[in-house]
Amino acid sequence: MLLTILLQVAASAGFANLGAALGAGIAVIGAGLGIGRIGGQAMDAISRQPEAAGDIRSNMIVIAALIEGVAFLAVIVCALAIFIK
Repeated sequence: MLLTILLQVAASAGFANLGAALGAGIAVIGAGLGIGRIGGQAMDAISRQPEAAGDIRSNMIVIAALIEGVAFLAVIVCALAIFIK
């Protein structure tokens, strides 16, 4: 499914749009991996020190929100590169 979308973009608009689409995909995948790693490490930390669970959880939420913001910005920039010429 993703490959067909990427091939349609490449065929209709050229390699610049393909690069922007790949950049958006990489940004989203990187953000997902980063947030997953944060969650896993936070669960490990909470299991080691249950009394600090509140602090760890709040820090995890702030960091995850920052990562999501950067990923959203990257996707918007790639979308602008595709649609604005």
